[in-house]
Amino acid sequence: MKGADAVQLSVLTSITGMVVLACILELLRRQQLREKYATIWLAIGLVVAPIGFFPQVLNGLARHLGVANGASLVLFAGFILVLLVSLHLSWEASRLEGETRTLSEESALVRAELARQAGQLDELRTELSELRGAADKRAADKRGVRA
Repeated sequence: MKGADAVQLSVLTSITGMVVLACILELLRRQQLREKYATIWLAIGLVVAPIGFFPQVLNGLARHLGVANGASLVLFAGFILVLLVSLHLSWEASRLEGETRTLSEESALVRAELARQAGQLDELRTELSELRGAADKRAADKRGVRA
């Protein structure tokens, strides 16, 4: 890479890392990102920002790992990261689907029990009303007998 292009890429990489860090901190501040996810994204941002300032470290690491250049290493690492994030999100979605199903079943059972108890309450009210009516009739009959 030529000098001006390398500097331009380094600046772009550094700015991207800083923007990622700022976005993560803002999401945390607004409580829109849970801490367990923020940790990994903060770590990524903290790795990306210095690489932009010191690209020779990335190239040295790539050579040490037997990769042609730093850009290839970044692409491979990015692919692995996306793969791991996709796997984790699939796991979370599966877990939440099971939890949602369980909660739906429990909710249906609670609704059924509530409907059953409401029916029993209506029966008791009807019975109470009939008993009151019968008691009122007996009281009226006793008043009529005494008169």
